[in-house]
Amino acid sequence: MLNLSNDMAILSLIAHASIIVKIVMGILILASMMSWWYIFVKMFTVRRAKSQAEEFEREFWGGSDLVGLYQRASAGQYEPAGMEKIFEAGFKEYLKLKSRSGADIGALMDGTRRAMKATFQRELDFLEAHLSFLATVGSVSPYIGLFGTVWGIMNSFRSLTNMAQATLAQVAPGMAEALIATAIGLFAAIPAVIAYNKYTAEIDRLANRYESFMEEFTNILQRQAVH
Repeated sequence: MLNLSNDMAILSLIAHASIIVKIVMGILILASMMSWWYIFVKMFTVRRAKSQAEEFEREFWGGSDLVGLYQRASAGQYEPAGMEKIFEAGFKEYLKLKSRSGADIGALMDGTRRAMKATFQRELDFLEAHLSFLATVGSVSPYIGLFGTVWGIMNSFRSLTNMAQATLAQVAPGMAEALIATAIGLFAAIPAVIAYNKYTAEIDRLANRYESFMEEFTNILQRQAVH
């Protein structure tokens, strides 16, 4: 009869696993720790971006003077981010192009849009940083764990060749050691996949919000340029 408290304890199984399986487990544990770090970093980053966008929209649509908003953003007291940074880049380019004598309205608005689009892309790249790592962990970890499992099972069967009679007590520990690699792979993959899908959806919503703001802000500046 198996001694579950000793032979089948998780730590005991890991300790007695083959060196290849231990390496696989180590890689998966490291990947899991890194993915959890990025999950928490991304959680605070996305939450802060949403909060900053809501705060700036309240000020922008609350009747605040555009010049005043621009001066505050460019004063250097703090680093603007997200929607405010897009506004700053667009309004700065707008003022610079408008100050030139004989500036064409079409060229003025095209330059303003390009400036906002470039800043928008940089902000989007910042928000999407490390998402590819989460996607990689989510897709690759189960296969790495499966490799450890297959290797462990192969070793278990090879060890049986030296035995006259194989029993469950002899086979079970080796099988359990191998299956732990798959379990760790799933433990690393599942949170990474959930976080990737969640943050990708939230960043897409923020991106749509930024793009809507750029279009509305462009219309406001175009009306000002005409008058």
